[in-house]
Amino acid sequence: MRNISKTTTLESRFPLLAVENNCIISKEGDITLCFQIFLPELFTVGADVYESIHSTWSKAVKTLPDFTIVHKQDWYLKEKYRPDLENAEHSFLSRSFQMHFNERPFLNHYGYVFITKTTKDRMRTQSNFSSLCKGNLISKEVRDREGMRRFVENVAQFQRIINDSGYIKMNQLEESDIIGTKDGRGLLDQYFTLSREKDVPLEDLALGAEELRIGSNRMVLHTLSDTDDLPGAVSESQRYDRLSTDRSDCMLSFASPVGLMLSCNHIYNQYLFIDNSSDNLRKFEKSARNMHSLARYSRANQVNREWIERYLNEAHSHGSPSIRAHFNVFAWSEDREELRQIKNDVGSALALMECKPRHNTVDAATLFWAGIPGNAGDFPSEESFYTFIEPALCFFTEETNYKDSLSPFGIKLADRLTGKPIHLDISDLPMKKGIITNRNRFILGPSGGWRATLN
Repeated sequence: MRNISKTTTLESRFPLLAVENNCIISKEGDITLCFQIFLPELFTVGADVYESIHSTWSKAVKTLPDFTIVHKQDWYLKEKYRPDLENAEHSFLSRSFQMHFNERPFLNHYGYVFITKTTKDRMRTQSNFSSLCKGNLISKEVRDREGMRRFVENVAQFQRIINDSGYIKMNQLEESDIIGTKDGRGLLDQYFTLSREKDVPLEDLALGAEELRIGSNRMVLHTLSDTDDLPGAVSESQRYDRLSTDRSDCMLSFASPVGLMLSCNHIYNQYLFIDNSSDNLRKFEKSARNMHSLARYSRANQVNREWIERYLNEAHSHGSPSIRAHFNVFAWSEDREELRQIKNDVGSALALMECKPRHNTVDAATLFWAGIPGNAGDFPSEESFYTFIEPALCFFTEETNYKDSLSPFGIKLADRLTGKPIHLDISDLPMKKGIITNRNRFILGPSGGWRATLN
């Protein structure tokens, strides 16, 4: 990737053209629909639910047309607990409780899904053809209006399948959520500042081979872009030994080590590239024949032919569509020493998934650019690997942090990871949801306390 002049402005390189009808339109003609996704809370579902969620994702992805990109982007930001100290109804004890937890740090999660319709040529884009490197961007028309209409219908069906699962919820983002308003910042502003705070200004970007920096935040990138970096087997969920016992298993998603269990500012990007499966398989058939012809010259050719044939047999025997996938983790910090520790922590998290940690510096700038909401069409194809839908979905994170109950009735409990106070209704709301069928209460207090409680 060639160096970019220090005087280059973001406006001159910006790859997006407009936001219309709640869709992002890129300067290359790609159309993206954006959604915010709400996942089950941490430690609240078992292996059967993770399997059901995985099956739901698989059904939804299979409804999308060829040359579509599914980009799931999970943000994990360090924030501080901010109680409502202005409430005049707080008693002395209640106010003291709020002050005790004031500014307690915790990791907050925000999930998004971007579904992009692009073209066959754009799906083959390499890093040296990214819009970040082009001197001029040439706009093109979206001529196939009927195809775009069908794409929007397919995405609506995708959303309906996800929402009908009962475990995940997807809400489409509106134009104001993407580009912001006078009172709040949009998703694009947040991406270029790595912050959801309202008063954080846009700062200089350093997108070079030696350093990837946004303002004072320096970033490190780890990628899973080669089958050699992946584990020998994957699953929908894995056992969390720290909270499991001999009689009970505490389950988390397979990719949880790079989700909430990684306690630093980071973004976890998950890409699925839906090519034309028939074209992919024909290419592999040709490659297998070439490897067979050259097998007597190198044993490596014979081994590669066997692997390709296993892939083809899996595709034809189970009817599995051939797709490409990529996963990466962007982590950042203002402190260089802390960044070194974060780099080690991300590598350790990937190792817990039995993946080979790969610190990527070559395509860091291009991958950050492709991670812009609505710009997945700029993704460099050489950073992806061929797989099937089911194993690729195992790398999706499937849990979020604890949320306050909407019910006004409840008690304060603490987040088991960070100690942040959580308002939970453990009586009325579970009854309405059908989780419990009766209420049991244990009351502990001094003499006369039981009578006061009943009153």
